[in-house]
Amino acid sequence: MEIADITSLEELTELLTILPEPHTESGMIAELHEEKLTKPLGALGRLESIIVWLAHWQGCYPPKIENPSCNIFAGNHGVVEQGVSAYPAEVTAQMVQNFEAGGAAINQMCAYSDVSLQVIPIRLEHPTRNITEGPAMTDSEFIAAFKIGALSVKADTDLLCVGEMGIGNTTSAAAISNALFGGKAKDWTGPGTGVDRNVLGSKVKSVAIAVEKNICHKKNALEIAVCLGGRELSAIAGAVIYARKNRIPVLFDGFVATAALAPFEITAPGSLDHCMAAHLSAEPAHGKLLKELDKKPILDLGMRLGEGSGAVLAVPILRQAVLCHTGMATFVDAGVSEKI
Repeated sequence: MEIADITSLEELTELLTILPEPHTESGMIAELHEEKLTKPLGALGRLESIIVWLAHWQGCYPPKIENPSCNIFAGNHGVVEQGVSAYPAEVTAQMVQNFEAGGAAINQMCAYSDVSLQVIPIRLEHPTRNITEGPAMTDSEFIAAFKIGALSVKADTDLLCVGEMGIGNTTSAAAISNALFGGKAKDWTGPGTGVDRNVLGSKVKSVAIAVEKNICHKKNALEIAVCLGGRELSAIAGAVIYARKNRIPVLFDGFVATAALAPFEITAPGSLDHCMAAHLSAEPAHGKLLKELDKKPILDLGMRLGEGSGAVLAVPILRQAVLCHTGMATFVDAGVSEKI
């Protein structure tokens, strides 16, 4: 089944059950070679498991990072009407223009790390519906955005970073997390763009109302994503599932990107195995959400920018893992005595 052929949530669910598995032979070769390098086994910590992960999901040996891409998806949210953000909705389009002009943080990070940048705005003039009043999207709108995300990934990409821009989207992310994993709305709701205490109170209330209004306790995970999400969240998921089908490892960004992907892991456990959490966001609920998904972040720098910034910052670390693995001498090559 191809993503382009999907017309319903049922077909999307079916697709998630037939995703490619890791390429065990490539991973095994990476593990065996790692044991021969001139260092104590485990001395490079997570760099060693990262290289095996890359080999597993690229399906080749040695793994490489020659064409990394950062895809940023932008969307607007009707819930902004509830006063949940420190910024007006028009900032989404303005920031898209800033990305395209090269003036944002992510532009500098991509330039330094030699990561190509794609910015994909999705119907910014048509925000999703206000989730405190009903579903954000229809199934068809969700699937359309999902396909936009999938189509955005270039065929020669060998590492995909995903991020987002959307005023109001941390409210959607909080609502999705609350609906999926329970607890109280305040457990999942943070300052987002830096709202004050009063606005945070309105945001918490909006999350609680949205979860209740959409009768989320009677819906499955993908239906929750439709009711509470946003077009940019759907597109992130589409890009990530396309990446899985085409053996492209993924670094996902912060709280919003994680919430966009969570319904897919619940629907089909293991569907995010080709993904790594690039960083721990300063958004308070992000760590809680990562624990629910059993994802350990690579970086923890107190960031909460979005834009794929945390994902791109982690790319040089993965490159170092590849360089060490492919460039170091073995004990035999270097004439170094091995462990007694």
